[in-house]
Amino acid sequence: MSTNPTKERLFSPYQVFIIALLSILQFTVILDFMVLSPLGAILMPELKITTAQFGWVVSAYAFSAGASGILAAGFADKFDRKQLLVFFYIGFLLGTALCAIAPDYNFLLVARIVTGIFGGVIGSVGFAIITDLFKYEVRGRVMAFTQMSFALSQILGLPIGLLLANSFGWHSPFWMIAGVGVIIGVVMVLYMKPVTEHLKLKSDRNAFEHLTKTFSVPDYLKTYLCTTLLATGGFMLMPFGSAFSTNNLGLTLEQLPLVYLIVGLCTVPAAPIIGKLSDKLGKYKVFAVGTLLSCVMVAIYTPLGITPMWLVIVLSGIMFIGITSRMISASALMSAVPAPQDRGAFMSINSSVQQISGGIASAVAGMIVYQAPDGNLHNYNTLGYVVIGSMLITIVMMYWIDRHVKTTMQNKVAPQPVVVSD
Repeated sequence: MSTNPTKERLFSPYQVFIIALLSILQFTVILDFMVLSPLGAILMPELKITTAQFGWVVSAYAFSAGASGILAAGFADKFDRKQLLVFFYIGFLLGTALCAIAPDYNFLLVARIVTGIFGGVIGSVGFAIITDLFKYEVRGRVMAFTQMSFALSQILGLPIGLLLANSFGWHSPFWMIAGVGVIIGVVMVLYMKPVTEHLKLKSDRNAFEHLTKTFSVPDYLKTYLCTTLLATGGFMLMPFGSAFSTNNLGLTLEQLPLVYLIVGLCTVPAAPIIGKLSDKLGKYKVFAVGTLLSCVMVAIYTPLGITPMWLVIVLSGIMFIGITSRMISASALMSAVPAPQDRGAFMSINSSVQQISGGIASAVAGMIVYQAPDGNLHNYNTLGYVVIGSMLITIVMMYWIDRHVKTTMQNKVAPQPVVVSD
């Protein structure tokens, strides 16, 4: 009887626990960022701020997250990853609590900076843990479950957040995130095992040397450049999604939770399928198809005017499936780039590059888009053209990364950090 290769891919009960824990943890972090988008339609008139100021509220998180990620990169491979995760998650929850008590624009801006300082590192530590604990051949599936938090934040978080905001004010969604986060933090402290295998591979470099060396590896630099372009899409369109929906598409604030709910319900079942296809057909192929689908949908969606809700749901659902395909396949593919002793630093820097690039994109988007006296957003379609251009370039960049990873796998040699001779 022949051996069934799928049996080798079965996860242990503890691995299932880790996948669930990291997915739920990511859910709270992503929700904390994403909830600002639907709250934009409430925040801008209530705080009497412009689209540019709201763009800075979004990008402040991204800039601080990027800076902290770079600063933390030198230490990322020198400590137990569980300890790092706990430390930064506690800081993230404190920042979220500050958002929940913010009385005005300036306080909220500072609160978002604090949240970003801690929240921006959590994702990179989580990805490093996944890379440590799971083989490359199954990472598409693992990434699919962790990336499902993006869709779950729409299905559960955003509708609930909007309902809370409409009923109890815009502060209430942040209280909800902080409360759920405390429970997750307790479970993580009690039941997650230390992740220290990487410490056996660490070199004698100090934190600064480890940071600079990881920043200077040519193969890593190309990946960082690709990440820069990957970040452009979501950060440009997302911050003004709710304002565009209510003012340009003609939806009401009461309809938005239902739209997010249905779109999320379409994405959740698609994520595991996308993960399996990434592992079976190839991560780059799934990325390329998802990118082309996203480009088509962005081109259709961003110039829209008054549109029936059912059509908005259909178009948004297809677009998010394309975006999810890109996120899952790109995350799984990039996880194979760094050498084992560089994983924490690489993931931290890569996350920082993503956050900083997204912050710049969000700030630029706030300058391109402007709100007319009648409430309509103008130049949203211009953002769509920029996003499409960046997506097409990433197809070429990800092809190089895919070729590099395949060569490494074939040679059975892990990617090596650069060696600088005297």
